Amino acid sequence: MPLASSALSDPILSCTDVGYTFKTRGGRRALDAVSFSVNKGEIFGVLGPNGSGKTTLFRLLSTLVPLSEGAVRLAGFDYPGDVAEARRHFGIVFQSPSLDKKLTVAENLSTHGHLYGLHGAELRDRIDALLERFALTSRRRDAVETLSGGLQRRVEVAKSLVPQPALLILDEPSTGLDPVARRELWDYLRALRRSEGLTILMTTHFLDEAEWCDRLLVLDRGRRVALDTPEALKRAVSGTVLTLRTKTPDAASFIDRIAAEFRLTPVLRGEETLELELPAATSPEAERDLLNGLLRRYRPQIAGLELAAPSLENVFARLTGRAFDSVESADEAAPDETQNG
Repeated sequence: MPLASSALSDPILSCTDVGYTFKTRGGRRALDAVSFSVNKGEIFGVLGPNGSGKTTLFRLLSTLVPLSEGAVRLAGFDYPGDVAEARRHFGIVFQSPSLDKKLTVAENLSTHGHLYGLHGAELRDRIDALLERFALTSRRRDAVETLSGGLQRRVEVAKSLVPQPALLILDEPSTGLDPVARRELWDYLRALRRSEGLTILMTTHFLDEAEWCDRLLVLDRGRRVALDTPEALKRAVSGTVLTLRTKTPDAASFIDRIAAEFRLTPVLRGEETLELELPAATSPEAERDLLNGLLRRYRPQIAGLELAAPSLENVFARLTGRAFDSVESADEAAPDETQNG
């Protein structure tokens, strides 16, 4: 469950007009004056399809790419002047695995602790506590390469928490995980937030995963298009959404005719699909009459009808005019890098 609004009042991260332009590929603008803040104890999501700017933002916040436009302040330290000190206050989980698979689980955590100057009993105690927290105690002596993808992801998160960061930054943490492993990872993250007040910022392109965040920053083509709770964003689509699929050869004109005749607001238009927004006050009886009316008049041309509550996919379509999964994939990693985001 999201934290109460009263708990989300103390920013640990503030970004103001953060921008980035690639020096290659024609100087493409990857981020354009993006501003937001993350509050202590919050699970904050950055949602967008590939090419939206998520990975560029992640790389800037994690100091993998120098900040050249805008201002970032993390745990009281400013980029770029206080970057060295700021790094001591965040943990990072990369989209690509960063574990040494030939080392054991405990050895990976110990090695990471040494990078932060941790040794002896203090480091051992932290490792023991994290292995217990992530149900990895029985696997502490196992080589990472013998673990499943879900277990390896848990080791990644545990490793990032060895220095006890104030902010955990995760880039697409569920990539490559099956649904069960994704759920388990989220259970651990929420438990850490509840028990230790950990603040989490994560990028994602999974719409269902975005629903589990306290607040969402929605990016599209490097620009901020929305920032609010998932429920508030969905309320922007005021009524029930009708999805109509057609099998007529002249789909475009048919879709136009449907929208005009039944006085509905188009949310998204595809080649053979139309999403229409019903007015918020539409009663169940009126919804049933609408479906019956459509089928009476146009049954031969209709391949499918579906009524559903607004989703984050509908929100993205309303904000951008495009389907979430139809946005072109674009390499948006930093120069000389290859990850998409």
